[in-house]
Amino acid sequence: MKARPPLLTALGLRGLELAPSQRCGAIRIVPLLRREIRSDLRLFKRSYAEDVMVVSLDGELMAPGIKYLSYVPHGLVVSWSTDGTAAAAFGTQLDSRDGKHFGKGPFSVRVAHRMARREDKNRLRLLPLHLAMEGFLALHFGGPEVAWSEYSRHALSKGLDPRGETAVPGSWIPGLEDALRIFEIHEGQVGVLLFVADALASAFVVPHPDDYGALHRTLLEDFYGTLLVHYGLHATTAPMAAVIDETRVSSIGDLRRELASMRSEWTSFHEQMAAGLVGRDLHSERVYRAGPFQLQRFATALERSAENHIGEAIVRDSGELEYLKTFRLSAAQTRRAFLLSQLASQHWNLDATAVLLKQSKDELVQRLERAGFGYLLKEHVLQAARRRR
Repeated sequence: MKARPPLLTALGLRGLELAPSQRCGAIRIVPLLRREIRSDLRLFKRSYAEDVMVVSLDGELMAPGIKYLSYVPHGLVVSWSTDGTAAAAFGTQLDSRDGKHFGKGPFSVRVAHRMARREDKNRLRLLPLHLAMEGFLALHFGGPEVAWSEYSRHALSKGLDPRGETAVPGSWIPGLEDALRIFEIHEGQVGVLLFVADALASAFVVPHPDDYGALHRTLLEDFYGTLLVHYGLHATTAPMAAVIDETRVSSIGDLRRELASMRSEWTSFHEQMAAGLVGRDLHSERVYRAGPFQLQRFATALERSAENHIGEAIVRDSGELEYLKTFRLSAAQTRRAFLLSQLASQHWNLDATAVLLKQSKDELVQRLERAGFGYLLKEHVLQAARRRR
């Protein structure tokens, strides 16, 4: 039996080339070009028209269980071949068979099954970014494993349910729509690194240039951290000076050499700008195996003093990145995830976690309340910590 390829431990851009960036106001986009174009994996967009989607994660569509609720404007359908031949590309479509539609008056709901759902032998539907966000929300979702006296009955029976995070659509980021409209799409382009005020907001990669052309404007439908709206309003990108020393050019060959050197400097600069994601240690989870490809979701190792990202990827067995979509966590989201991970590492024992974090138990209780996890603790525990503050 063939061994499974290892999970992603760091994100690289193998097989991709960074083109010179394009900038407009606070928006900088670095095009990603693919050196070798294959056609054995393709993506197409499936649009949804509902106001909200409810995704069943652990059972039948209408049965009780864990549900994910969000606005989902579109899904992606992945088709692939296992022998290297061209996979079918269906184009953009609205598919009413994907779940069940309910609507009354101006409000409508779609109820769907699973974040990634197989539809045919070589076809898979996934909900982009929501696959990654659901994994983030499920981080230690079960809550306390031991019936510690400080935790509420709700925490002991339902864990972190409900658990929510806030994000905004790309259309809210000032200047992004104009940038996507006016920026050039390069030949061979399969993705972008998207910066807002030179802060990495998202990375997006697809297998084929035709897929990217069809999905280019879906960046407006993706969701982003709320801080990026502020960046778009109040900051700009820095121009990049590119100068060729004419004293070093006396032939076409010299000009080619200088251009290659300048592009190499641009690439190094953009890779450095994206260092908060590219090359960072990752915690990954395999979601689906699709022939010679595997769908994974991941999160960077949480660092409170650095930027942190979650995302999803499709990786070829040989290591090339075929699909990528990421979301930058806010500082508050990072703090919440860090707190949960520290609690889980100490089996949800407040005293032990306080020692680990080098603070008093009361300070930890207040910290949990500020992070939005006060509902996990009994009211008298919260009140006692407030009185002793």
